[in-house]
Parts: sequence; C-alpha cells; structure tokens
Amino acid sequence: MKNILFISALFCSAVLFSQTDKATTTLKFEEVFGYLESNYVDEFDSGKITDAAIVAMLKELDPHTYMISAEDVSASNDRINGSFVGVGIQFRIVEDTLTVVNTIQGGPCEQVGVQAGDKIVKVDQENIAGIGLKNSGVRERLLGEKNSLVVLGIKRKGEKELLEFDVRRDKIPLYSVAASYMATKETGYIKVTNFARTTPEELKTAIGELQDEGMKNLILDLQGNGGGLLHVAKYMTDEFLSDDRLIVYSEGRSQPRRDLIANDMDSRGRYYHKKKRGSFEKGKLVVLIDESSASASEIVSGALQDWDRALIIGRRSFGKGLVQRPYKLSDGSELRVTIARYYTPAGRFIQKPYDDGVEAYRNDYVTRFENGELMHRDSIKLPDSLKFKTLLLKRDVYGGGGIMPDVFVPLDTSEISPLYRSISRKGVVNTFTFAYVDKNRDQLRADFPEFEKFEKDFNVEGAVIEDFWIYVKDEEIEFNEEDYETSKKLLHTIIKARIAANLFETSKFYPIYNKAENEIFIKGLEIIEGKTLEELGMDY
Repeated sequence: MKNILFISALFCSAVLFSQTDKATTTLKFEEVFGYLESNYVDEFDSGKITDAAIVAMLKELDPHTYMISAEDVSASNDRINGSFVGVGIQFRIVEDTLTVVNTIQGGPCEQVGVQAGDKIVKVDQENIAGIGLKNSGVRERLLGEKNSLVVLGIKRKGEKELLEFDVRRDKIPLYSVAASYMATKETGYIKVTNFARTTPEELKTAIGELQDEGMKNLILDLQGNGGGLLHVAKYMTDEFLSDDRLIVYSEGRSQPRRDLIANDMDSRGRYYHKKKRGSFEKGKLVVLIDESSASASEIVSGALQDWDRALIIGRRSFGKGLVQRPYKLSDGSELRVTIARYYTPAGRFIQKPYDDGVEAYRNDYVTRFENGELMHRDSIKLPDSLKFKTLLLKRDVYGGGGIMPDVFVPLDTSEISPLYRSISRKGVVNTFTFAYVDKNRDQLRADFPEFEKFEKDFNVEGAVIEDFWIYVKDEEIEFNEEDYETSKKLLHTIIKARIAANLFETSKFYPIYNKAENEIFIKGLEIIEGKTLEELGMDY
C-alpha cells in the first residue's frame, strides 16, 4: 500500500493535471497494484515494480529527466560537491590486492606516511587480500564519517613486517582542474573535466599560477567534459568576460526567464552589486571542445563564442541545452527533472533533437561517425533557420545541436589498428604501466627525480616496450607487426604518458599526450601562437 501512496504523491506533486485527471491517474495506479497484490500468481517485489513504473514514465519525457537510486545519490553528489570523506588515496586492485597508486596531497594517508606502491591487505583487522575485492568493497571500507578512525595493514616493498597506520578519515577534494601547465613560454593550458562547486576556485588558482609564470595566452580544454552545475559554468565564463554581459539565460513552462550576467554572482550563486574583475579578461583565448563536451561546457564555449571572446576549436559538441533540478524522494532516491531550456547570449538553443527516442539520442555519437561528420565538416548539414550572428563581430554561429567550432579538427583514426583496439579494450596499457612503475619505482625515481627530466629523456624503446609485449602476450593478445607499425607512435606516447601519471601525478599525463597525439590541442596551440587577436577574430 505504501508504494501506491508513493506513486500517487509523485504524480500529484510533479504533474500539473486538472483535478479530474489527477484523480483518474491515481485511481488507475491504485487499481493495477490492487489487482496485482490480490491476484498475481507469485509473490513479487512491489518496490521494484514501483521503480520500473517510474523509469518507464520518465522515458516518455526527455533523455535528461531520470531517477537515481538511493545507493548512487551519494556518489553523484560527491562529484557535484567536489569532495567526499575518506582516507585520500588513488588505488587499483591488482592481482586481487588493493594497491595505492598515489596519495592525495594533504590527505589523511599522506599525512601518516602511506606511500605509492603500498599494498593494503587489512582494514580494521579484516583481511581484504585475495577475497575478490571490488571497487564497491573498497568504498564501503574506506569511506565513512569525518574524523572516524580506520586502521590500515600495509605490506610495503622492502619491509618484512606488516605496517599498521591509524588513519582519521577527512574531507577529500575531487579536483575538476585535471591539469594546468605552460605549453610554451607564453601559452598556458588548463584542462577542466567537470563543473563542481570547487571548480571556480580551482580555475582561478590555476590561472593565477600560470600568469605568475608569464602566461599571455590561454588554451582552455573542455574536451570530454560532460558538464555539471549551471552557476559554475556562469562563474567560469565570468573569468573571461568584462562588463555586465549576458552569459546564459534559461526559461521553462513553470520557470520564468532567468538571466545570468557577468559580474553579478559569486561562486555560490549569490547575487551582489560590487563588480569584480575576471582573471583573464584580456589576451588570446582558445577553447577546445569535442563531441563529448556537453551542458555546462557548451554554456561556456557558447557564451565566449557569442561575445567573440574566444576561438572555439575542435568538433561539434554533444548538444545538451536542458536544465535539471533534483528532488529527493521518500526512500532516499532522487528525481532529476528538466525544468528549463538554456540559451546562449545570441539566443541559441543548442539542445539536439530527441524525437526519435532515448536509444537514438544516446547513439548519436555512432550516427555522427557513420555519417562522416567526425572526419569531414562538410558532412554536417544545418539549416539556415539555426543560424545566428555573434554579438560583436557578427560572425555566423549555429544552434539546434551543440556548439559548432570556429575551427574544425577531424577525428584522426589513422593510428588505430586492430591490435591497438584489442589492447585498448582490455585496458592493457593501464595495467602494464601501473605494474611497471610499481616494480621499478625506486630506480625510476633515482633516474628521473623531476618530471621535466622524465619528459625529455625517458624512452619507451628497448626494455620498456619489450616488457610490454611480454605482458600483452600473457593477456592472450596476438602480436601483429604491421598493426604495431601503424599504432607505434600512439602506443608509445600513451605508455610514456601513463607511466608519468603513475610515477608523478595524474596531471602529468597531459603534457606528454597533448603535444604528440591530441590533434585538437595541437591545432589550438598552432593558431594561438601564430595569429594576432585581430586574425583570430576576437574582440579583445
């Protein structure tokens, strides 16, 4: 009966039917559940049926209105809030053993002396090695209340006895600025992976540090960034725009138009009147996007494009122009409801169509690939009705299906061989590079005390690649010389970049990979270093 009341309440509060329609709909669900409870041949899980009914109902709306289970709410909110409470390690499960990849700077484990390469075999005297431990089991044991104690039993290379560490759980940041470094003497690079509550401060700090190193130009990388909080996208754009310029506006059936303006809101979404100066309002700015850049990424790139502030380089973005609001449900689950559409300053609605259903919507990437759109800009067919003008220089831009870049960079598949696909599908590079660093950490640290020396001198040729092919053979992947030659440069680059990420920190993957294999980055750097502001078609 509780399930019947739950569904009734959900419909009454979330759907604005007339009173008659509400009563009819509620009665229909009550009748169905009543007949099932009285007459169905077997016992059944009414809660499971309730969830299935809700999921089916939501599928009739749009692809971004959905329910998230109580079990997944916490993890989802951690990503949005930019932190969680735990012990502060990056880990992998290798040969059924929890192994520390790196400790998080300033986190509880680093503070007590846990090191990269340590193997955690006991948690609070419970043996966790060789029991088929999964990632979910790690989270259950290591996450918890702030200041709560967890005792880790660690096996460390060179130590005969098991080491015990008393670790007090604490708030651990989830960084959304994955990397920031000087790509050249004058051009900085910042990679942002999502839009969380901590992103504004992370971005501001990264910009300031790069400016201290002499940055005059900036490449902002939003490739693969699926979005996040709307007001965080506003704040990020605010760092690059001067004056009281419109950044984005939203409106819906029950939501009046809301304008987000530069200089009128702080990082928590609070309005104030005192104007502030953005961190990088002047200077050459390039934004990198691809087919996986969505939502908040499109707000940023769309606003900077509309105001002729930045050159957008890459491929057409995903096309998500809908705003969701979370509603907590009685069982701890959460309903995320689309409440409005958002529009860029020029009035572009960039949501791609979803009339053909959720499955076709999700498979849009495959459709783009099959249509040749990812390789040829001419394959993208957009009607003139979706054409808009930028607000200052009156350049043509498009809505109705993502952000169209100013400079198109085709997807390069020339280095992808069947051998590389097999290696990639099995995750062999990741597991090999972790094992290689774990085995050779002391020698690697001695040979390459600084990342700069590693980047310059470390070579995958020779012993490293020989060890790799032995590892590949153990994974039952058949070596093919022709395929190897096709993928050699890509494979060697990723191996080196992954070793750097394991040996130093995750962010060190990007300097190595970008300059060798990231075609969108390479084009962005070439343009930003080689052209003036006027040649870039920028207002600043």
